[in-house]
Amino acid sequence: MGSDAAPGRRRALALVGVAELLAMTLWFSASAVAPELTALWDLSPTEAGLLTTAVQLGFVVGALASAALTLADVLRPRVLLAASAVLGAVATAAIALFVDSAAPAIALRFLTGVALAGVYPTGMKILAGWFRRGRGLAIGVLVAALTVGSATPHLLRAVGGGAGSVGDPRLVMLGAAGLATVGALLMLGVRPGPYAAPASPFDPRAVVRIARNRGLVLADLGYFGHMWELYAVWTWLPVYLAASYAARGAPAVSTTASLLTFGAIAVGGVGAWTFGAAADRVGRTTVTSVSMVGSGAACVLSGVVFGASTVVLAPFVLAWGFLIVADSAQFSAAVTELADEAYVGSALTLQTAVGFLLTVGSIQLTPVVAAAVGWRWAFAPLAVGPLVGTLAMLVLRRSDDASKLASGRG
Repeated sequence: MGSDAAPGRRRALALVGVAELLAMTLWFSASAVAPELTALWDLSPTEAGLLTTAVQLGFVVGALASAALTLADVLRPRVLLAASAVLGAVATAAIALFVDSAAPAIALRFLTGVALAGVYPTGMKILAGWFRRGRGLAIGVLVAALTVGSATPHLLRAVGGGAGSVGDPRLVMLGAAGLATVGALLMLGVRPGPYAAPASPFDPRAVVRIARNRGLVLADLGYFGHMWELYAVWTWLPVYLAASYAARGAPAVSTTASLLTFGAIAVGGVGAWTFGAAADRVGRTTVTSVSMVGSGAACVLSGVVFGASTVVLAPFVLAWGFLIVADSAQFSAAVTELADEAYVGSALTLQTAVGFLLTVGSIQLTPVVAAAVGWRWAFAPLAVGPLVGTLAMLVLRRSDDASKLASGRG
């Protein structure tokens, strides 16, 4: 970050990073305690799965609407992010306080996803306004915050929000809602950066121009391949771990699975941070390709280590968690470098919208595969995503647009 001389950039990075971490605890706030909610509300497996899928779908709808209306470029970003975090917090708290059945919970989870569409892409746009050089590291820190925030409900569950205690699942959701509200207040203290583009007028043709930018399309394809794997693994890893323990005759302790899941997701924050710094030095296409090759291989190797002892399984899932999200920020950083400066926010929002739409398919596909072949090989089909993503980034590396990435490093 030393190459970027914008005064106040470190303060902005710290505030946005902490705000994103706190707001993104909403994402898995209900999913982390799905086993307890299933028992409390007598949910079917489909209804329990929708606690996660509804958030993904809500995010897609919110992001597409935001991109079509270019909200991230028309409204003041810090206000949009803060208001979105509060809306998500209210929806999550409402589940904990007033809901005792599937339908309203799923509807409120959908609304939470809509709200989060104003949090994640907007945070990236804000940081793009503070960092010109060092942007890969800055957005890497943001994704690290998002990753740790997404993991936090599993930690809350492990230390007392679940594991069979009636009423505790609601405390996890209330805790996430409170944290998100604090994040919203922090965002109000972030001012626009010196590289921020001025507010742009609504332009319905902006999305068409974004879709015609070949470099952007390749960066988006890389992101889509990455997303096909990411959220399916994050969603179903606790179930895979429980099945793995059961396969070797060990007790399937929910607390152990929650702690391992928290560790595997949270360590991705370290991956996003370190790979962000590396991308600014060696290039975004190189870093993303290395990360996807590693995580794609882990999809297949998960079948090999299935049923192994914790001494083998824990390092494996931690290494996988490190790699699986290490590349995420670099696809977004590439968009900020390839897109029309006036509509960077909309380009980021469109990228994330389509990426999260794909996660709905992979999240739903994984248990279907598990029902057919068992959890040992349930993650293997996810390797297709990193394969496609790696190929797209290698093509981008050989294109003229590579000169725009990471100060010419590709």
